[in-house]
Amino acid sequence: MSTKTLRKRISLVAVTALTAGVLSVVVAPAANANIAAQTTIMPTDDVELKVATGTNSTGAPVVAASTSAKSLGLVYKDGSTTTAQTATVLAGGGLVLIVAGAAATSTAFSATGGTFSNPGGAGTTSAMAAQAVLTKEYGAGNTALMLGSTDATDVAVLWNAPTTVGTYTVSGFRSTNTTNFEALADRGNGTNIGNITVTVVAAAASDAPVVAYSTCVTDTDGTLSSTSDSTSIVQTGNSWYVNFLLRNAYVSPVSTSGNLVVTSSSADAVVSIGSGTHAAGTGTTVVTYSTGSDATKDSIRVAQATAGKPVTTTITLTYDGAVVCTKTVSIRGEAASMEFSKISSVKTSGATANARWIADGSTRAGHYKVTLKDAAGNTVLPASGSEFSADAASLTTTVTALAVAEDSEASGLASADVAQGWDTSVGTFTCGPNAGSSKVKLKHTTTATGKIITGEFTARCAGDAYTYTASFDKASYNQGDIATLTVKFVDSKGNPANSQTAVGASSIILPMMTFVSATGAATSLTKEDGSRAYTLTVGTTTGITAGTYTGIIDYSGLTAVAATKQNVTYKLSTGGDTTTNAEVLKSIVALIASINKQIQALQKLILKR
Repeated sequence: MSTKTLRKRISLVAVTALTAGVLSVVVAPAANANIAAQTTIMPTDDVELKVATGTNSTGAPVVAASTSAKSLGLVYKDGSTTTAQTATVLAGGGLVLIVAGAAATSTAFSATGGTFSNPGGAGTTSAMAAQAVLTKEYGAGNTALMLGSTDATDVAVLWNAPTTVGTYTVSGFRSTNTTNFEALADRGNGTNIGNITVTVVAAAASDAPVVAYSTCVTDTDGTLSSTSDSTSIVQTGNSWYVNFLLRNAYVSPVSTSGNLVVTSSSADAVVSIGSGTHAAGTGTTVVTYSTGSDATKDSIRVAQATAGKPVTTTITLTYDGAVVCTKTVSIRGEAASMEFSKISSVKTSGATANARWIADGSTRAGHYKVTLKDAAGNTVLPASGSEFSADAASLTTTVTALAVAEDSEASGLASADVAQGWDTSVGTFTCGPNAGSSKVKLKHTTTATGKIITGEFTARCAGDAYTYTASFDKASYNQGDIATLTVKFVDSKGNPANSQTAVGASSIILPMMTFVSATGAATSLTKEDGSRAYTLTVGTTTGITAGTYTGIIDYSGLTAVAATKQNVTYKLSTGGDTTTNAEVLKSIVALIASINKQIQALQKLILKR
């Protein structure tokens, strides 16, 4: 089958789950086949009951307390070794059970069906106890077997599965009593070290993938290392991988090859299928003939069709025409625009940055923040701070330099990084000796593609605070109102002060008002326009007395040099009815006059008639 070179594309991070359904190819697995190509892993202590999972092509079980042990017809075994294990075996097959001998012990096995036979291992120094002797304690209708050991050796036994399809429970028990091999005739004398819920299935069933049992997850590399989709954010030039492992109705690897077809819903994304971090594809469709059951090589790579272009696509995997899974992923593009925020004003003849200005949790000092966006509006990261540079033509004697220092660039897009501001870069600019404002331009060059973008913002330079004024947003307030006090600082030449040099400690007294926002420490900074604003509520915990009041605002570090303490006058009222008797009398007189006019008009109308 040839591949169609449609070109489509990609968008969000992996989200969509496996598509439900069962494929339809039917075969009959060999009765002596085991779950996969592997070696039995031995138990490590007395509290582990393990099932031999080694590859078996002999047609017979191998009962041994060693890594050579092999079950018969095993098609699934979970990874548990405790009391909640599950396994699937073909009818007429059998499980080889192994218990470690970390200490001298007695061991017993019971099952709700089937039989035990072929005890093995160096520890089976006594004959099997008659199964009928144990059924009383292990439950009517159950079968049971006891093995003994006089030293710390391993034991093994074969549980022969029934020929009747169904679900059975196989259990293991352990006792430290090694002198009486019938100690476990009462299982209460021992410890339950393992329970296995075994599903016995017919030999003929579908070998095609079953979505519920198969794995299909997204990751940033081509190795299947998790059963959950990755939450990573993939940047331009990198790829998504969809790693899959197909399992059949027995939760066993699919052994029959089929046509695996991968398609991308977007022409902006190309796909390939292969082993690990394989080469990127060239089209939106790729086909291979495989079982899809090799975790070392079954991986779909999703890459950008055009370097630097943002991608959003849905990837679909089918096996002989039936959908196995779908995943929606995105790859962010190269920087296409930049946004500026938190722009400070800087001291003349300097470039000193105050970390309290940025204050985003990253501890970076700077004068502004810049965020890179791709063509789709997604935030993207620069490769390094050196990708930023000033547009020399925009520099003047007012603003002489502009930069983003190395290690001050954005470096993370995860939620924790965003919370600390690391999704944005922090920059600085240098001021000349004269105060003023200037429009400056910052350039960004994407190293991978060479694309250059430019962003513009207004940078302001000014001296330190020298004097100040203060005012309220209103002349009068009622009890319970919210008042805003604004203090404006200017430098020695009357320009709004810079926001990088602290204005110092303050003493603010405002009768009958309560601060909502703190007055701030001596190291607090002004806003970019050289002002500070305070929020207050009108009233106190003991109430309010209506009247006119005057407050005092004193920044002692400034008033000690050139500034003057500022007084602000405001009127307060309780908000109730303040109408005077004179006003009431005036209203009554006006009402009487109006009534008299109406009576006179009525009299004239009557006389005319």
